[in-house]
Formats: sequence, structure tokens, C-alpha cells
Amino acid sequence: MIWESIMLSDHDIVLFLPTAKPDQALAFYRDVLGLPLVEDSPFAIVFRVGKHMLRIQKLSAHTPGAHTVLGWGVGDIRAEIAGLATRGVAFNRSPRLDQDEHGVWTAPGGDQVAWFNDPDGNSLSLTQFAHD
Repeated sequence: MIWESIMLSDHDIVLFLPTAKPDQALAFYRDVLGLPLVEDSPFAIVFRVGKHMLRIQKLSAHTPGAHTVLGWGVGDIRAEIAGLATRGVAFNRSPRLDQDEHGVWTAPGGDQVAWFNDPDGNSLSLTQFAHD
């Protein structure tokens, strides 16, 4: 059967995020995060993220979710935090987590995670994995 031969693991993933603030989202993802712009259409702002595509869908309204929707694995989380902070990114603090002075939480397995928001309030993260 044809469905048995289709392997999505063989294809690049396309990431989607919503925005109700397309001008701010364009500036944030392009100028602050440094993602290469592929297209800005009436429907979506498209960026290249490594080998993948990030489509930020333009909506008339958006309520951000309570959980992380997009994250990056990084080699040196504190260096990335410092670089983003110089571009105006503020990292989130949670009263439920034991975070260091940079906003980094260390998971029980040793992974280090820090969170920040885009202009729409979508929660984004950086993770330095303990075991790559």
C-alpha cells in the first residue's frame, strides 16, 4: 500500500507560529533573532531556520498558549543569552523553577533551559543539552 512507503522522517519539518503583530514579528525574528527572511506575503512571514522553514501565520487575533512552542538547541546557553540580551530580549523567570541569575533552569538530567517571548507572547526557549 502507498501509505506504508511514505516516511515523514525522511522529509524536512515545517514549523508554524501565529502572529497578530506581523510587523513586530518580522522585526523580531529577522533583526533580533537573526533568521534569514525568505518571504513576507499577505498570509505568512517565512524564515529559514537551518534546513527548516518557519512560517509565521498572520492572524487577526492570537492568544498565546501557556507552554513553549519553539526552541533552539545551543552549544553555549549563557553566550546566547548574553547576545540576545544586547538586542533587547528579556528572559522569563518562573517562581516554580530554580533558575540562576541568567534565567537558566537546570533539569534533573543536566539540560539547561531558558525561556523568552516573541512580540505575540509565544514562549520560545534555548536549551543546552547535557548530552549531545
